[in-house]
Amino acid sequence: MKNRVSLLLCGFVIAAGCAKEPPPRSVNEFMDDPIMLEAVVVRCAQNRVESRYDAECVNARQAVSIIEAKQERERRDAFEAQSDRKRQALRRTQQAAAEARRRAAEAERVRKEAEYLAQFGELPPTPDDATDVVDPAANAPSAVMPDPVEAADEARAPTQSVPTPDGGNAPVAESQPPSSNLDAIREELRKRTTESGN
Repeated sequence: MKNRVSLLLCGFVIAAGCAKEPPPRSVNEFMDDPIMLEAVVVRCAQNRVESRYDAECVNARQAVSIIEAKQERERRDAFEAQSDRKRQALRRTQQAAAEARRRAAEAERVRKEAEYLAQFGELPPTPDDATDVVDPAANAPSAVMPDPVEAADEARAPTQSVPTPDGGNAPVAESQPPSSNLDAIREELRKRTTESGN
């Protein structure tokens, strides 16, 4: 009985010795299982001379290279995305600054135009004026015909330029009081003639 058991054990030992070794793990297997990859890399690093041409160590080193290249590409993509976000933020800042400068220049132009028009007693246009709907008939040319008697009186009455009350230098016709008395007008003309002759 003991002989049979001994023979049986010897047979198992011989069969185990003759059994083929498992094939080395592939690169894809290492990439799918990082724990196994780390264990093989540690084992191969302990004896580099013997494991230099070992198929499993070669596959493990190749898997490490692929993983590092992938991580480097991801870092580069993240860096480029961050740089792109910074460029867009800088572009928005520059556009906002340019818009602020344009608005400041427009406000300065409007202010200078208002100062210029104020010299002549005119009010500058307001933003509400631009939005008002203009009646097309209001732009049609029209003439106001004066009364014939008033027109003749105004033609005879001399006018004199006086400065505007707001300090401007535009000439303004001095208004004459309406008078139908022809003698009073002639007397006024004689006074002015004698004053200018002296």
